Amino acid sequence: MSLTHTDTTEASRLTPGRIRQTYAGNAEFPPMARAYRDVLNVVRDTGLLGRTPRFYSVVAAGLAVAFAGCIAGFLLLGDSWFQLLIAGALGILFTQVAFLAHEAAHRQILASGPANFRLARILAGVVGMSYSWWDSKHTRHHGNPNTVGKDPDIAVDTISFLEEDAARSRGIVRWITRRQGWLFFPLLTLEGLNLHRLSFQHLFSRGKVTGRWTELGLIVARFAIVLVPLFLLLPLGMAFAFFGVMVAVFGVYMGATFAPNHKGMPIIAPEARLDFFTKQVRTSRNVSGGWWATWLMGGLNYQVEHHLFPSMSRLHLSRAREIVREYCRTNDVPYTEVSMLRSYSIVIRYLNRVGLAASDPFACPAAAQFGRS
Repeated sequence: MSLTHTDTTEASRLTPGRIRQTYAGNAEFPPMARAYRDVLNVVRDTGLLGRTPRFYSVVAAGLAVAFAGCIAGFLLLGDSWFQLLIAGALGILFTQVAFLAHEAAHRQILASGPANFRLARILAGVVGMSYSWWDSKHTRHHGNPNTVGKDPDIAVDTISFLEEDAARSRGIVRWITRRQGWLFFPLLTLEGLNLHRLSFQHLFSRGKVTGRWTELGLIVARFAIVLVPLFLLLPLGMAFAFFGVMVAVFGVYMGATFAPNHKGMPIIAPEARLDFFTKQVRTSRNVSGGWWATWLMGGLNYQVEHHLFPSMSRLHLSRAREIVREYCRTNDVPYTEVSMLRSYSIVIRYLNRVGLAASDPFACPAAAQFGRS
């Protein structure tokens, strides 16, 4: 019988319950030494690792036209609260640029690695983020997704993704942690500011930073180009509101795109030594929806395939999905894919379960099991 999943059965079995969180390891996930090589050979023979410059040229042209439309709309609307619609649109467009920066960093767009990295640095600057900060963090994530102590994406940052982190929370953070599932999307309205803050913090740190002054120059120029017209052409209150809406939409869009990919999937023990195929497939979740989900999420709806073939063009991920799903079905490997709404439901429920660890340690265990503190 096939164990290919379109729900969270596997994740539910291995992710935290309401009382104690456990981590998966070699005993739960037996090694599959040849799996990745077998799938990679099929993908390579099918030509799915080739570049798609025309596709990315069309995407870039579409974004350029959309930005031009926003600028024209901003100038035509003048002193009007309808400007907040332009602000929301810019938040969406900057997120789409961030998707392209992500793809360039993975060498998906241009022919050579150095050219891709230069493009990624420029695009990240357009978004207002440090490429060197993001690249270091993201590389560690890809190498060890959902692995305790190795994946920075599950490290605590207001939101706790591990019960041990939730239990250590104090003060206002503890209050938030106990309700973090329900507060997740409201908190994302601040994520855009947080990304800008972390980028500046990294660039002003004392350690060695590759491209420090280039990135600082790009980010400062970006904020000057965005903020100076706002505060010159709009009333002060409206200018602040415009910036707030733009950053909030950017933060929610970014968080809502990246959160469904791994949150609520199995957490890997730090000492586990899993093969590449098992580690990537078992910890990743796809989001169904076809072409519209691919456009909306910048290809990250095919998270399983992206983690297996990080340099693959967004355009080829759907075909790679068919190959990977068939291999998983044949070899009884769980393959998780759910709808977008279902993925958000899983994330919220998972965060709420983890947040229970921040409850009063003297609370009744039976009450905690049923969601009461």
